[in-house]
Amino acid sequence: MDEVVKIINDIKAGNIKPIYFLMGDEPYYIDKITEFIEESVLTDDEKGFNQMVMYGRDTTVEDIVSNAKRYPMMAERQVVVVREAQDLVKTIDNLESYAEQPQPTTVLVFAYKYKTLDKRKKLIKVLSKNGVVFESKKMYDNQVGTWITRVLQGRGLSIEPKANAMLVEFLGNDLSKISNELNKLQIILPKGHTITPSDIEVNIGFSKDFNVFELQNALGSRNQLKAYQIAQYFADNPKDNPMVLTTGLIFTFFAKVLRYHGLKDKNPKNVASVLGVNPFFLKDYDTALRNYPMKKVSSIVETLRDIDAKSKGIGANSLSNHDLLKEMLVKIFN
Repeated sequence: MDEVVKIINDIKAGNIKPIYFLMGDEPYYIDKITEFIEESVLTDDEKGFNQMVMYGRDTTVEDIVSNAKRYPMMAERQVVVVREAQDLVKTIDNLESYAEQPQPTTVLVFAYKYKTLDKRKKLIKVLSKNGVVFESKKMYDNQVGTWITRVLQGRGLSIEPKANAMLVEFLGNDLSKISNELNKLQIILPKGHTITPSDIEVNIGFSKDFNVFELQNALGSRNQLKAYQIAQYFADNPKDNPMVLTTGLIFTFFAKVLRYHGLKDKNPKNVASVLGVNPFFLKDYDTALRNYPMKKVSSIVETLRDIDAKSKGIGANSLSNHDLLKEMLVKIFN
């Protein structure tokens, strides 16, 4: 994120490079930088004649270079944006000669998503020398919560740890999807508001009482009634609670409990760091640690592997989600 801020601040300061090659597995920042260049490099009056958007699947590197070599009309610069540039993967090396001597009055932007250039090749060295090469990497799951907090702080909002965890567990590390949901909350909620699980339930649609996070809590505390109620809710709403996601998250929880059992240093700070969890939720892992001996946790992990396989049709005769959930709970609690 610091690199993104630097790129944007350089552009704001007028330090604009002739080529921006934005690549990597995480499209969110690629889109953000691209949009910023489109919106800010030229004035609205200049954009009509001097801003062009091309698509990788509909063009060639040669056509892109030809357009990049044009001179701007009644403006200091022109902007050429190549969206879905990854579709040019087979011929992208043809950009090398232009990258060696780019047109100084053109800002050429490649949005090269889900792929990266071969760092051993000359092309990336030339692009780095004469322009900007930015690699947008997927964020690790344990980093997403911090990212959400930072984004909301920038928008004048804060969030409770449990609400933050709900967003991470249900939306994963897809920053674009998370950002869209945060945009909704920003529009609806007043500045200075602290987002709660109820806000998530009302405005985004995740139940604050019947979700995988609460199921995990019920299992850890051996609250059988609550666990079976949540399982029934999941069975009644299978589209919103896919079995694969449920078993995956519960597996992750017990795998961390198993790792917790094996730690010699059980200092809270060390445990949170090793397990990759927010210290706020350590009490849930402490509870599970007390309720499930190491041997039992190991058995639960194996059970969850088996349930996951059955949910994918392996070794099961089309068992319903309800039957699989019931089997999972029975084996965990027994």
